[in-house]
Amino acid sequence: MKNNVKLQRVMRDKTQEELANAIGVSRQTIHAIERNKFVPSVQTALKLAGYFDLKVEELFELED
Repeated sequence: MKNNVKLQRVMRDKTQEELANAIGVSRQTIHAIERNKFVPSVQTALKLAGYFDLKVEELFELED
């Protein structure tokens, strides 16, 4: 699964720590998601999309 979490975070001038605190996960979780090392739970994906005011489909994309 591909995502543009890092792009959205950087565009809003937020650190991984700030984003993590805002959605209730660890900074390491954000780091792993951004590097495509971890696929977030549905709950975390929804929280991220809500934080960025995007649809989940705009933030995450299934790879072929």
